[in-house]
Amino acid sequence: MRRFSGLLTVALLCVAAPALAADPTGTWKWSVERNGQQIETTLKLKLEDKKLTGTISGRNNTETAIEDGKVDGDDISFTVTREFNGNKFVQKYNGKLSGDTIKGKVEFERQGEKMSRDWEAKKS
Repeated sequence: MRRFSGLLTVALLCVAAPALAADPTGTWKWSVERNGQQIETTLKLKLEDKKLTGTISGRNNTETAIEDGKVDGDDISFTVTREFNGNKFVQKYNGKLSGDTIKGKVEFERQGEKMSRDWEAKKS
């Protein structure tokens, strides 16, 4: 009976335990081709006290802070607000962390049309 009781306790703990959030802390990189050029993006993330913060590289290697960073299990999301030629635009990143890879989509608006692109970053 003791053995059954011990197994039952372990099973209940496994079911009742909340899923631990993945930790995306670190530097992530990926490249995309635009207009025949390879553009490398660097994303620096830090998860601390359930809050995701960081920066992402942009044109001319400028860094922009991420906003509204969230981690839920192995799902991560954040937004980036950039300015170009006096216009602000927002990019919404969503991804799934698996080992040393984050795969996801970035959604944005261009000339009033909603668009999205896939992104896949590797931890460096």
